[in-house]
Amino acid sequence: MSLAYSQQLETYKINQFYTADRGTLLLMLYQGAMDFLKRAKAHLDQGQIAEKGMCISKAHAIIAELLSTLDFEVGGELSRSLEALYRFMMDQLMEAHLGNKAKPIEDVLALLSTLKEGWEGAVAQARRENP
Repeated sequence: MSLAYSQQLETYKINQFYTADRGTLLLMLYQGAMDFLKRAKAHLDQGQIAEKGMCISKAHAIIAELLSTLDFEVGGELSRSLEALYRFMMDQLMEAHLGNKAKPIEDVLALLSTLKEGWEGAVAQARRENP
């Protein structure tokens, strides 16, 4: 990939991020965390420990951001459940990072995938109801 193309792609991604609605932004965050964890696992498999750590750190930061945006007044029990799940995922990522373990990464990937699928359905439904 050429440098110019790479820069254009990065500019496109940044523009997409800043112009996205809340539902799209949420899905992008889930996808970003999943992408970083897939890369972390690949780095771990290849013995690239520093790179693995950077990818886990970025995924951890995304999950921390998801946690910080929970609205407990509006979300009620759902927000409390998500809080517990996000904290569990963050703990699992710390275990994966400190112990160089793939299983916690795989577990968090599975959880994020399930959550993303659920939110995709909710976002699609909200768009149908409020075009």
